[in-house]
Amino acid sequence: MTFDSPSDLFFTPSVKAVQERRGSREAYARTAEAGGYATTITPDLAAFLAARDSVYLATASQDGQPYIQHRGGPPGFLRVLDERTFGWADFRGNRQYISLGNLAENPRAFLFAMDYAARIRVKIWGRARVVEDDPALVARLMPEVYRAKPEQAFLFTVEVWDANCPQHIPRKVNVAEVETLVRNLKARIERLEAELAAARAS
Repeated sequence: MTFDSPSDLFFTPSVKAVQERRGSREAYARTAEAGGYATTITPDLAAFLAARDSVYLATASQDGQPYIQHRGGPPGFLRVLDERTFGWADFRGNRQYISLGNLAENPRAFLFAMDYAARIRVKIWGRARVVEDDPALVARLMPEVYRAKPEQAFLFTVEVWDANCPQHIPRKVNVAEVETLVRNLKARIERLEAELAAARAS
């Protein structure tokens, strides 16, 4: 299917009708005309994906039943392969295989990635596929020194993506980052207390 604008992938005629009725269509049309929706993985998007340790993958069955699955790993578990493709090693989980079954009959997919600390959300529309029996590809996608068992590879082909407003996103911080900050602060306090005690003694 071809579109006049990349945003037509998600701004369907039905969506545009609602936008017209609610008064937002003109602004989104101007954004589309100005090329405001990217169709390739830019350096900014690549850096954003590389920093993520958690994303949500949406698929749907052939008859449209949606499903959202969490995917996580150490920062860098999402690997950009070229300007249109990124992927990840799929680790063994609860073995329901709903996403795999959906993609076997409907390749359309959507990825939602959040940076809660910076209050940035990125939405990626595209197509996904599962690659089995390719140890070299899995090894290429597998994070270094991560103790998880990969079962196969997921590849995501980007069709269009958008990063939108931070409104209503709660600011949350990573536990490991907080622990590091607290540890550094404790070390500094101990050092200052030792210096103060030495100064008093002299």
